[in-house]
Amino acid sequence: MASRYFLEVVRTGSVTEAAHRLHVAPSAVSRQVAKLEESLGCNLFDRQARGMALTEAGQQLAGWVGASVIDTERLADAMRSASTRRSHRVRIACTEGFAIDFMPAVMSAFRREHPQTSIHLQVGVPEQVSQWLQRGDADLGLKFATAPEKGMRTLHREPSPVLAICSPGHAVAGMGTIGIAELVRHALAVPDVGTTVRQALDLCCAEHGLAYEIAFSGNLPSLLALARRGDAVTLSSLLGVAHEIASGQLVALRLAEPHFVERTIELLVPEGRPASESLDRFASALKAQLRLVSAQAPARAAVPRSRGGKNRLVPPPRPA
Repeated sequence: MASRYFLEVVRTGSVTEAAHRLHVAPSAVSRQVAKLEESLGCNLFDRQARGMALTEAGQQLAGWVGASVIDTERLADAMRSASTRRSHRVRIACTEGFAIDFMPAVMSAFRREHPQTSIHLQVGVPEQVSQWLQRGDADLGLKFATAPEKGMRTLHREPSPVLAICSPGHAVAGMGTIGIAELVRHALAVPDVGTTVRQALDLCCAEHGLAYEIAFSGNLPSLLALARRGDAVTLSSLLGVAHEIASGQLVALRLAEPHFVERTIELLVPEGRPASESLDRFASALKAQLRLVSAQAPARAAVPRSRGGKNRLVPPPRPA
């Protein structure tokens, strides 16, 4: 019972909300969590005004308990599938840049080959992707990263530099490569704090002693819409805007700074988490499409081509 209550507080971040979902009094949840902490001899949560935040010990326990729950669910699934055919579910968490075009294309292609599989996609910032994996709310994580992540096993890694994105009619569209000093002279549409794009921009400006003004901020679809209108330059990976570049709506420029170049795509699973046949198949399909993007992008996007007097980077193909 204590582990069940603990896991619900982890998922909701609130004793009150956990009690509501469990149909018990908040005091009952608090008692069970306190008993669990006493038996383990450590604090599992930091009690904060905004809710319950896991301590390092709490994070470890959440991973173990979550894995145990997943094992139990998968055992029940296996037993049911022995007597009846049932759909298999894959839960993937990714950051926003993958969700616009890449993931829907991969999911659609996979379902055509494996119609018995149900695929659930949830989208968030890199920190949320890691949390969902850790808590057992996702089976696979796909995100941009700048360093290896503790507690996660990397199934696949590909380079994915940050590019400057603008409309074909923008003043910088024909440059091919843009420096940070020139970039910050223009109106910028940037994602919120917590994304690898924003981190790279902040680090690069700090190193060069530059300041930048945020003209627009928000989610990636909104930022790309502003870039298409010619109102600002935004930042993204080639993967996130490939087909808008192919259609001539947007232009991509290289950013010749290490912080923008050193970013990678990471396909992650929690260490020690058991796999399933459907999960292995979907992970293999994802890796194949990421390799295809990587194989096409460096060879074709490294050299701008002229089209209508503007230099454009050629995007990787849409997954089949």
